[in-house]
Amino acid sequence: MKHRSEPDDTASEGLSVGDPDLGKSRLLSRQCDTCVFAPGNKMHLAPGRLRDLVAEARARESFIVCHSTLPHYRHPDAQPAICRGFADRYRTQTLQLIERLFGFIEVDPPQADPQPATPDAAAPSPQHPDE
Repeated sequence: MKHRSEPDDTASEGLSVGDPDLGKSRLLSRQCDTCVFAPGNKMHLAPGRLRDLVAEARARESFIVCHSTLPHYRHPDAQPAICRGFADRYRTQTLQLIERLFGFIEVDPPQADPQPATPDAAAPSPQHPDE
């Protein structure tokens, strides 16, 4: 349930980072494995794309929703959450209001997809009699 005075935290995305049971907004407890703010451009963003995303979120005084929590990404059961990389770097009006009025509930990032098992991976390593 969204409080009437709670800021519209994901207006442009049409997603809600709000937890209806707790009345708080979900914030990742740490950066996800492929955070756009991590060194190395793990998401292979085009040059300037991260700068544009940050500029847009800051102009709206809002935040970025973590891509790994988007329902159409790799983890369809994940609940949208605020990107920890963004929240640790920027203090927008929306983030400050959420923090002061309602608080955050920290949630862990979705787990990396497990590697599919292969027949060779399940078999024990052959032992050599000389060892």
